[in-house]
Amino acid sequence: MEKEKFYITTPIYYPSNKLTLGNCYTTVVCDAIARYNKLLGKDVFYLTGTDEHGQKIAGKAKDAGKTEMEYLNEIIADAKELWKLLDINYDRFIRTTDEDHVKVAQHVFTELYNRGYIYKGSYKGKYCVPCEAFWTESQLVNGKCPDCGRDVIDQEEEAYFFKLSQFGDKLLDLYKNNPEFLEPQSRVNEMINNFIKPGLSDLCVSRTSVKWGIPVPFDKNHTIYVWVDALTNYLTGVGYLSDDKMFNKYWPADVHVIGKEIVRFHAIIWPAMLMALDIPLPKKVFGHGWLLFGGDKLSKSKEVASKECVDPRILAPRYTADAVRYILLREIPFGSDGSYSTEGFLNRINSDLANNYGNLVSRTLSMLKKYNQSVVPSYKDSNDPLDKDLINIVLTEEQNAKNYMKKLDSSKALTSIFAMFSKANKYIEVTEPYILAKDPSKKERLDTVLRNLIETIRIGTIHLSAFLPEVSKKVMDILGVEAKIGEPKFYDMKEGKTLENCPILFPRLDVQKELDELAKL
Repeated sequence: MEKEKFYITTPIYYPSNKLTLGNCYTTVVCDAIARYNKLLGKDVFYLTGTDEHGQKIAGKAKDAGKTEMEYLNEIIADAKELWKLLDINYDRFIRTTDEDHVKVAQHVFTELYNRGYIYKGSYKGKYCVPCEAFWTESQLVNGKCPDCGRDVIDQEEEAYFFKLSQFGDKLLDLYKNNPEFLEPQSRVNEMINNFIKPGLSDLCVSRTSVKWGIPVPFDKNHTIYVWVDALTNYLTGVGYLSDDKMFNKYWPADVHVIGKEIVRFHAIIWPAMLMALDIPLPKKVFGHGWLLFGGDKLSKSKEVASKECVDPRILAPRYTADAVRYILLREIPFGSDGSYSTEGFLNRINSDLANNYGNLVSRTLSMLKKYNQSVVPSYKDSNDPLDKDLINIVLTEEQNAKNYMKKLDSSKALTSIFAMFSKANKYIEVTEPYILAKDPSKKERLDTVLRNLIETIRIGTIHLSAFLPEVSKKVMDILGVEAKIGEPKFYDMKEGKTLENCPILFPRLDVQKELDELAKL
C-alpha cells in the first residue's frame, strides 16, 4: 500500500547575511511538522533553501570584493552548518542559482508570456532596495516601505508585467471555497481588505537595471524579477520539468509555512501564477507570527540592540540543539508573535526539560534498577483510580497532540506532551513507589506503578522525538522502541526486557551565572 505523501516547505531565505534565530524559528517548526508526519507513517518531503538573486546580493558581494557566487557560497555553507547544528532534516536545500531551477523559472516566465499573462510595459513607482519591492504611493506607511520601514526611491524602467489584476475575483472565490487555504483567518482578512478589495495592480516581473538574476529567455536585456524566480522554487524542488514521477507524487504542496510579512506573495501572487499555468494550487499557506526580541522583529535587516545572546551558533553547542528547538517550538504560539528572552530560555530548560522530562526519566529508570533489577515488569489490569486517571490523561493528551499537529500547532502539541510527563511525576508522588518497595506484599502494586511510568515515558517520548530528536533517541534507544505513532495503546512494551540506566538528560542551570557568562560572549 502506497504511503500518504506530505510535502512541506519553508520560505527560501534571502542570504544577504548570516541567518538568524528568527530564520531558525520557521525552519525548526517545519522540521518538527515534517518529523511528526513521518511518525504517522507518511512519505514526507521537506524543502528549504535560499533566494539568491537581486540588487542587494550584487551590492553585498561588491562591497566584500567578491563575485556574487563567492559571496553566496560562504553564506550558504554557514546556513547548512546552522541547520545541521539544529538537527534540521530537510530533503533538499534548493538554491535559486541551481541549474534545474533556472530552467524552471525561464520556462514559467515564457509560458505565462505565451498564454498572454505577461506583457511588456514601463514601470514607475516607489522602490525599496532592501526588499526589492515596488510600491504605490498609497501602500507606503509614513512615506516608507510597508514591509521594512526604510526609505524608498523613485524609479522608472522598462519591464514585463504579470496580469495580476485579472485574478481578484478568482482569489476571493479561492478563499471562500477553500477556507483552509490560508491560515490563520486574520491573514485572509488582511489579504482581502488591504490588497484585493482596493484593486490588484499588475505585477512587475522583470528588471533591466538588475543584472544579477536569471535572464528572460526571449529578451536578454531583462532579468526575471523576484516573484517568478523565487516562488517557483516550490515546483523545482519536487521535480517540475525534470522528474515527472516525483512531481506528480508530491505536488501540490501540503503546506507552505512562511512569515506573515510575505503572506501577500504566497496567498495572492503565487496562486494567481499557478492558476494562469493550470497547475494545482498548494493545499495550505500558513503565515506565522514573528519572533520578537526587545519588542522588535529579530531579523537580518533590522539591528536589534541588546546585550543578550541570540546567536544559535552559541546557544546550541552550550545548551544542546534540543533546548534551542524547544524554546522556539514551545514559547511561540503558532500564528501569533512571540517573545524571546535568554532568561526565559534558561528557565524553560530548568522547569520543563530538567525538572519535568529529564527528572521523570531519571527517577523512573533509577527506581526500576533499584526495585526490579532494571527489568520491565509485567502488567495486570488495575481498577485503581490513580492508574485509570494516569492512563486516561496520557491517551487523551496523545490524541490532543495529534489534533494540534494536524493544525500545525507545535506549541500546543508540546503542551500536551509535557502534560503527560507532569502527570507521571505527580503519579510518583501519590503512589509512592519508594514506600511500596519496603513492603514485599506490595510487589505487584509496585510493578504496576513502574510499568505505568515506563509506558508513559514511551508514549510521550515517541511524540517528543519530532520536536527534540536527539534526547528522544537516547531515551527510545534505552527503551528499545521504534519512533512510530500507531493506534492508541497504553501497554505496548515487552515484559522482561532489561533497560539501561539513563545519564542526566538536562543538567539544571544556575540561571544568573549563565546570563553573566553569555553576556561576556
